[in-house]
Amino acid sequence: MTLRRLVVAAAIVDDLAAPRLLLAARRSRPTHLAGRWEFPGGKVDPGETPEEALHRELREELGVRVELGDEVAGPEHGTWVITDRHVMRLWFARVVDGDPQPLVEHDELAWLEPGEWHAVDWLDGDVPIVEELTRQVASEAV
Repeated sequence: MTLRRLVVAAAIVDDLAAPRLLLAARRSRPTHLAGRWEFPGGKVDPGETPEEALHRELREELGVRVELGDEVAGPEHGTWVITDRHVMRLWFARVVDGDPQPLVEHDELAWLEPGEWHAVDWLDGDVPIVEELTRQVASEAV
């Protein structure tokens, strides 16, 4: 079994208690991923906790400070298998300082309205996460 590298990401929403809008980020590189959409985030550096890494990545990639909400646990020991080499932990997050900008890795950001969360071409590994987020938000709205 290959050991997969841990990455962290955020499902940035407009409201942690009752999310409606979801932020998607379009990759600008590498070439084989360019034009596809993902949750912003990145790798955990040695000595960082996953939460510290996520805060750092969101500052670097989007220029924002966030409040983290609940973690969205995946089916593989709490993580989401996103590639053959990476697993991801993901948290709901809300921007508390700054206006998200595509500073690194991305060329466009989009706030997706309810019912449009599947409207962009998500990276394959992120599709099951979007489905789970949609299910969670729909069940909380009932």
